[in-house]
Parts: sequence; structure tokens; C-alpha cells
Amino acid sequence: MDWAATLRKEARRSPVLRSDDLARRYNIKEKAVGNALRRQQRRGLVEHVSNKIYINKLAHDFSSKELVNLLRPEAYISLESALAEWGISTQSPSLLTCVTTGFGRKFRSPSVRIVYRHIGKPLYWGFQEKRTRHGHYKIAEPEKALLDWIYLKRQEGLPVALDELNLRTTDREKLLRYGQKYPKSVKESILSVLSLSAEVAQPESGEAVAGRHQQRA
Repeated sequence: MDWAATLRKEARRSPVLRSDDLARRYNIKEKAVGNALRRQQRRGLVEHVSNKIYINKLAHDFSSKELVNLLRPEAYISLESALAEWGISTQSPSLLTCVTTGFGRKFRSPSVRIVYRHIGKPLYWGFQEKRTRHGHYKIAEPEKALLDWIYLKRQEGLPVALDELNLRTTDREKLLRYGQKYPKSVKESILSVLSLSAEVAQPESGEAVAGRHQQRA
């Protein structure tokens, strides 16, 4: 079997390869497919990510988002990555950050850096599905990403620097409603930051503006 030609053909289908899918499609034993893919990896044509999953290096439109729900079906992008994507945070995380009801784990390869953090099933909601060119992935709504981030920071005993976040694009009513499903410490953090942002956004009174003008004079 000409695996270079096969990989070129598969690149038009998807940049992600699964050894079990290839075995069924080409009627080859999965062990033989795995051996072949390891040979192609040595040639630089594929890249191993996890059990049975490879990246086809002949496909030029790969995104790590293609892998989010292949590596963990019950998962969605959240935390720093979702906050950055929704414009709530200006920080660009070096990893694609996700939450999952499964085991937390980091996946690293030359082209992939994905971290999954564990959450309980009662908190597995508040996400939407987006399509990629070849598949789909789930991503938290802005409000859910923020709550997940605060929740996991609190669990680790780390400080929650909410003053650096831009909450103007968030739905405050939804944030408060979603926050009711989290522990008390998370709800208190949300109330605090909403109160602070409301004070900052509140326009100055006419007397305050006039006072400033008098000082300059």
C-alpha cells in the first residue's frame, strides 16, 4: 500500500487521522495501520498525538480545536482560552485550555498543546458548538468560561485577578444566574467584580465635572 498517496488523499478529508478509522476504511488490520503510521511519522508525514490519533502533516489547515472533542468527548474549551477568544482577557495562553468531566490531562506534541481540567458533571453545561472546516468543537459561553476560571482558581487556592478582565461583553443577568450553580465563594467573586465594574462605568455627576474645571482654572 502506498501510504504517502493514502495520506495525500486523507488530507482532503481531515487533518486528523485515527488508526481504527483507517483500518475500517481500507480493510486493514489496525495493528498494521499503527505500524505504517509509525513509519510515516519517522518520515515526518504524520505526528502522533495520543492513542490511535495522529495529525496528517500533508494537510495544511490543522487547528488544535479539531482535537478537543476527539481526545475528550465530554469537554469544551473554557478558562483562559475561551476568555481570550471572547475578548474578556487580552492574555494569550500558550495552551488550549479545556474542561472535561473525564480525567484531567495535558497533551503535548510539536503541533499540539492542550490541557484538560476536571469539572464535575453538574457543571458540564453552558457551552455552544462551533464548526471547523472538517469537524466541530465545543466552547464555553463567555459567562460560563469566567465562572469556570474563578471556580478552578479558588479550588487551587490561587488569587483571582478580576480587575484585569473586560466584562463589557458579558451578559450580567446570565452571569448572576449561572453563578447560582457554583459554590458561595464563586458567587461572591462575581458580585464583587460586577459591583466594581458598575462603579467604574457610572458617569460622573455634573458637580464633579464642574469641580474639576474649577481646579484647572
